[in-house]
Amino acid sequence: MSARALDHLVLPVAGLGPARARLSALGFTVAPEGVHPFGTVNACVYFADGTFIEPLAVGDAAAVEAAAAAGNSFVLGDRRFRAARGEEGLSAIVLATGDAEADHARFTRLGICGGPMVEFSRPSLDRDGKADIASFLLAFAAPEGGADAFFFACERRKVPMIDRRALERHANGATRIVAVEAEAADPRGFADFLAAMSGGAPGEDGGRVAVALANAAVRIARNSDARAPRLTGIVFGVRDPDATAALFNAGAIGYQRRDGRLHVPASAGQGPGFVFEETP
Repeated sequence: MSARALDHLVLPVAGLGPARARLSALGFTVAPEGVHPFGTVNACVYFADGTFIEPLAVGDAAAVEAAAAAGNSFVLGDRRFRAARGEEGLSAIVLATGDAEADHARFTRLGICGGPMVEFSRPSLDRDGKADIASFLLAFAAPEGGADAFFFACERRKVPMIDRRALERHANGATRIVAVEAEAADPRGFADFLAAMSGGAPGEDGGRVAVALANAAVRIARNSDARAPRLTGIVFGVRDPDATAALFNAGAIGYQRRDGRLHVPASAGQGPGFVFEETP
């Protein structure tokens, strides 16, 4: 099996208002609010390569409670993360798939199934407010011993007929997700789980264990104090780091420049730390 591609990353936030303000200040174009049928809401940032980040908040607490009681794996994963790590962070790695049912069967066979599948539809809007329906089927995986994060494959069963190109252009020059940064007491064990889930090959990247996906990488640092594997940061590719730094300077965004990369620490509405590096 060839390595799967990263589809998106889930970023829990306390509220979409602060998330939209923070991400906009960082130079991202933020999509209109999306509403899930099980009570969560999002405000996504889409990239030209088809990946995206999904700031996620609770919109309807009663609907979320009902979905959790019914065993909705997505809602339960979000709830576990918030209980363990708080209202802000990076909670999920999501892989692209063309057959979530086959993935669910494979995860079950490998002993890494993370719960029942979830199927849902929701309206999706472009920048001008034009709407169409998007439909998804999700298959969940989980490492032995658990993790603060959760993991699933996402089949886009119905792609909305809207023009997202305006949403994929960002003032900070970001074009893609390059890598996810993580840490674990046993990086190799966590990498083996990610490899089983994704088909990516474990290797080394800058002294860290890494799993290469088709379009990104997961880089895992050793942290002997980590109770469970956790996701700590996102690396974005930008065309011109100097232009990105100029935007941050103009907006009084705190960052550090190291080895030609811009490091923005975690902040309310942002979730994890962000890194911006030059990519073709």
